[in-house]
Amino acid sequence: MDSELVSSPQFTNELALKIAGEITLSQNPGASLKKWREIFSIQQTELAEYLKVTPSTISDYEGNRRASPGIQVIKRFVNALVELDKQKGSWIMKKMDTNNAGKKDIYTVGEFSEPLSAKEFCKRIEARVLTNDSRVANIKLNGCTVVDAMRAILELPSEEFMKLYGSSTERAAVFTNVSLGRGPMIAIRVLGLKPALVVFQNIADVDKLALKISEIERIPIAVTALPIEEIKRRVIS
Repeated sequence: MDSELVSSPQFTNELALKIAGEITLSQNPGASLKKWREIFSIQQTELAEYLKVTPSTISDYEGNRRASPGIQVIKRFVNALVELDKQKGSWIMKKMDTNNAGKKDIYTVGEFSEPLSAKEFCKRIEARVLTNDSRVANIKLNGCTVVDAMRAILELPSEEFMKLYGSSTERAAVFTNVSLGRGPMIAIRVLGLKPALVVFQNIADVDKLALKISEIERIPIAVTALPIEEIKRRVIS
């Protein structure tokens, strides 16, 4: 599997620029710094040692107790994430590289600059929650993946499915091209990689088994009639 999951230099550069741009433009740069450090599974002490600063310095930046980081600080921070990940086998970069030829039109992975509540996410895409409604208010999403469910099941190799989760499973999985919702929920249960929220787009009636799996796995299901391009525009663009 590892031989097929290789993060290209082009993708590495593109992601580094994306992270740096997001932090620079964020209204809460500290939260953005923390989010990306946690996405890369790097401890404050580990990052501080690499950057040759104290852990309290990292903590102060993340808590916005220091002046907003300048370009050079952000550049060092992003380079540190990439290099520390390389030392661990580039596992996170491999997971996030979703640019395989012929697959981009099957799914779209988006990351949020700051965590977004599942309740607000559902509001933005005009989605109605069907199961586990009490859990929605407490769920924070780090991103969203829009998936053509039928094509994913028929065309994606098994090792490709982990890429649907981008940087974190704390995300909404929006499935289009779904008739009953049973297939995606069975796949989620079998694969063991579980999104925080499942949304079915343009579905008339959700299968009872899908609803049952949702209750067992404690993953809320919501439905929306919003066109898929409009969903992408509202939460990914």
